[in-house]
Amino acid sequence: MKKYCLALDLKNDPNLIEEYKRFHQNVWPEIIESIKKSGIISLEIYNIQDRLLMIIEADSNFSFEEKSKLDATNPKVQEWETLMWKFQQALPGAKPGEKWLLMDKIFELK
Repeated sequence: MKKYCLALDLKNDPNLIEEYKRFHQNVWPEIIESIKKSGIISLEIYNIQDRLLMIIEADSNFSFEEKSKLDATNPKVQEWETLMWKFQQALPGAKPGEKWLLMDKIFELK
């Protein structure tokens, strides 16, 4: 199993942040299905202020490139992503069109 951590910011507006959280209390079933089909076994999103942290655990066949290809051809995923962008903003240094950025592991206690 592989583990990935990603970061993204929300727009710094308390009302938008609360609305974003509400959407994630009832994620569309088509989005859940697309996540599972891509090989993601577990996905968690954490929030503090306007910062988000996503932790993904995926099977050994998972790839972000394949997930992106599947998402690009799924109208419901594209609708969700467009809606979520109302709340989100790219991290400083993100390339045009980049949302969630993969974080580097710098420490692990075993």
